Amino acid sequence: MTKFLLDKYKGFEPYVPGEQPQGGYIKLNTNESPFPPSETARKLYTAAFDRLNLYNDPENTALCKVIADRYGVSPENVLVTNGSDEALAFIYMAYADETHPFVAPEISYGFYPVFSALVGAEKKTFPLKSDYYIDEAAFINCDDNVIFANPNAQTGTFMPIGQIAEMLKKPRLVVVDEAYVDFGAESALPLLKEYDNLIIVRTLSKSRSLAGGRIGFAIAAKEIVSELKLVKYSFNPYNLGRAAEAAAIGAIQDEEYFRKCTAAVIGAREYTEQAAKALGMTVIDSRANFLLMKCPTMDGGELKAELMRRGVLVRHFSTPGLSEYIRVTIGSMEQMKTFIQELKNIISGARI
Repeated sequence: MTKFLLDKYKGFEPYVPGEQPQGGYIKLNTNESPFPPSETARKLYTAAFDRLNLYNDPENTALCKVIADRYGVSPENVLVTNGSDEALAFIYMAYADETHPFVAPEISYGFYPVFSALVGAEKKTFPLKSDYYIDEAAFINCDDNVIFANPNAQTGTFMPIGQIAEMLKKPRLVVVDEAYVDFGAESALPLLKEYDNLIIVRTLSKSRSLAGGRIGFAIAAKEIVSELKLVKYSFNPYNLGRAAEAAAIGAIQDEEYFRKCTAAVIGAREYTEQAAKALGMTVIDSRANFLLMKCPTMDGGELKAELMRRGVLVRHFSTPGLSEYIRVTIGSMEQMKTFIQELKNIISGARI
């Protein structure tokens, strides 16, 4: 490190993205969709190319309207961002500091503690319950702002909106990160009609097949959206490019393709869960596009390495509570059958 780096960043631990290797791996490590963007998204994206010489609309008016229409809110309730990570960053920048922490689950999305450190907020967490579900009572009873993914990142477990409603009864912010909600969980969106202290964060990376487009959004009361725009316009007004916005509009409009893809992922998840359990694996109940599982005879890191040797890439976390497990993104049915076959070969001791 140079002498110019500010002291507050020395020893800083940034977020570590999943591997993006080149080569012929079956890639089941970063929770991407196995399906390409919809044809509607492709056409609108291509049409936007000829106008890339011009700045995009910083208000993302067209996309905000499409999102608002799709989710039954007003455009003034929508903030479009460069990936949902940027929405989370704006939330931390606007509402967290040394005296205003966000409490998160101990095991959840790895960016939450990073954002806390970035804005100088205390890192506060609650452990998960023994079944890897979020301890809803701990979040309901605390007085701090709270943030959690639902379904939860890394585990796939989910929280019913009745429990979220209980959290909202206190005068603090409740941020629900719904990156994986489209794969079988219940959205907290209906609660927006009653509670103005709720922020819902969404991404088009998973269920809308646009991970490479970096498109996210937040839905909240118009006053909160205005406050988040204060941060946005102080940081990066033209945050979402014209072509990405066009692709997002197409992806949201193509509801038939969206439903077809999510149904296929759910079907492949159910197949994978049952097949893995039949091999003796422990599998955590999931409503996301991934499964957290462990082998009775092998550590998670060893299993990840052995799968990689066989051309299948999965995610492993060395953090306490997760080190025994691997996290497996749900790909196409063909990919999941290959994964199960390789898992079977490993467990049976078959050589390659």
